[in-house]
Amino acid sequence: MAGFHVMADAYGMHVQPAVRRITAADLWDALKLGAEDFWAKPSHYMFLCLIYPVVGLILTQWTSGSNAIQLVYPLMSGFALVGPFAAIGLYEISRRRELGMNTDWRHALDVRRSPALPSIAVIGIMLFVLLLLWLFTAQSIYTSLFGDQPPASIGAFVRDVLTTSKGWTLILLGNAAGFVFAVVVLATTVIAFPLLLDRDVGAVSAIETSARAVMANPLQMALWGLLVAVLLVIGSIPLFAGLAVVMPILGHATWHLYRKVIEPARVRPIRRPM
Repeated sequence: MAGFHVMADAYGMHVQPAVRRITAADLWDALKLGAEDFWAKPSHYMFLCLIYPVVGLILTQWTSGSNAIQLVYPLMSGFALVGPFAAIGLYEISRRRELGMNTDWRHALDVRRSPALPSIAVIGIMLFVLLLLWLFTAQSIYTSLFGDQPPASIGAFVRDVLTTSKGWTLILLGNAAGFVFAVVVLATTVIAFPLLLDRDVGAVSAIETSARAVMANPLQMALWGLLVAVLLVIGSIPLFAGLAVVMPILGHATWHLYRKVIEPARVRPIRRPM
C-alpha cells in the first residue's frame, strides 16, 4: 500500500535500477530532443520559465541594494545547484509527450500528485541547503580576504577583484569551492528527479542511482556538467533573459538523458531490504 515514504519505495524496499553506459553522442542527442520538446509548444513552457530571469533580476537588485554585491555571482551560479529541482515540471511535460499524453502547461503541476512527492521534496530541500551552504562559503571566502566591510560600489568591487592579488585569490578559491558543490549536485541528482517521476523508488535509491550513473560514465557526465554550466552562463549574460529558453531546454534534455542512462523497469525488479 502506497503511503508517506522517503527512504525506500512504497513497499519498504530499496530498488536498484540498472545503469547503462552512454557516449558523448547520447548527450548531444538528449539536448536535441530537449530542444524539440521545447519548440513543440513553447508558449506552454514560457509560463513556467519566465520566472527564472525575473527571479535573477530581483536577486541582483536585492543584493546590490543591500551592499552584498559580492554575492551576485554566487547567486547566479547557484541556479545550477537548484536547477534540477526547479525544472521538475519540465521533466513531467517531456514524460507526457513521450507517452503521447496531453502536454498542456497545467500538467507540469501534476507532480504534486506523484506518489514520490515526499522523496522529491526531500531531495529538493537537500539542494536548497546546499545552495545556502554555497552562499555561506562564498561569503566566508570574501570576508577572509577583504574583511567584514561590503564593497563600496560595483565599480570598486570589480576593480578589487580584477586588479589585486586578493581579488585573483577570491576568483580561484571561489570557483574551486563552487566546483566542489557542483560536482556534489551532479553526482547525487543528475537523474534523481526524472527517476522519481518515472518510478517511485525512494530518495535514497534515486540519489544512489545518480551516483552509479556518474561512476559508470565519468567523462560523459563531466561533459554534461560542463555543457549545463556553459549554457547557464550564456543564458545569464543578457540580464538572465536567456534562461527562459536555456532552462526549459536543459530540463527537457535531462529527461532524455535519464532515458538513455537508466534501463527500463523490469517486470520483476531486483530488490533488497533496507
